[in-house]
Amino acid sequence: MDELQRSIVDLVIANRILAHEDVVDAYGHVSIRHPQRPDRYLLSRSLSPELVTKDDILEFQLDGAPVGDARPPYLERFIHGAIYEARPDVNAVVHSHAEDILPFSISRTRLCCVAHVASDMGNNVPVWDIADRFGDATNLLVVNMAQGRDMARALGPDSVVLMRGHGFSAAADSLLKLVRLSVYLPRNARILLAAMRMGEFKALSENEIRTRTNFRAGSPEMQRAWEYWARRAGCGDMLASSKGGT
Repeated sequence: MDELQRSIVDLVIANRILAHEDVVDAYGHVSIRHPQRPDRYLLSRSLSPELVTKDDILEFQLDGAPVGDARPPYLERFIHGAIYEARPDVNAVVHSHAEDILPFSISRTRLCCVAHVASDMGNNVPVWDIADRFGDATNLLVVNMAQGRDMARALGPDSVVLMRGHGFSAAADSLLKLVRLSVYLPRNARILLAAMRMGEFKALSENEIRTRTNFRAGSPEMQRAWEYWARRAGCGDMLASSKGGT
């Protein structure tokens, strides 16, 4: 299997995992940068992630234009292209409406890392409000490159950006790392909300987050999680044709 086909299989696995782990439902999407064309990315046609197969994966230019395929794309594909455009270090992007995240997108309470398994989120999670630049006449969806680029600027060098009243977008240098981040981010939010009800809490320090992230990069432990989640999602048979961790 060549690099492109392996990336497509990994992307299908990622869709299935994120659906099974309740990061995405009928909505939400995950993409990967094209392994041979950094000016393009791979993303499913408009389809619920749990149903995505290899045949559903389309190729896009960074401006969101599909390459040689007329099937309907996701409306918010501009999230992906804008982040890839702004961040050459990013190879995978996800957009989710996970409900556990939403309180932190509409309140003054900052989402921070309190669980060691969620350290991929980093020590800074900005909030982007589409109304700041585009007013209150939008439907809060990112439907063009101007909106996508504005959101990408808010993300900056960080891993996660919350979208006011909408959800979150996240970026990583590998698909496996992105899946891990996306699974544990809502869990971290639940833990934080529970701790806040109890009173004072202590978040991970910037140095603790950096140390954990450096330690785990490309580790067998991350491959173990990829296999575990894939088998839970019912696509363990696809692992035989994929190395995982693209």
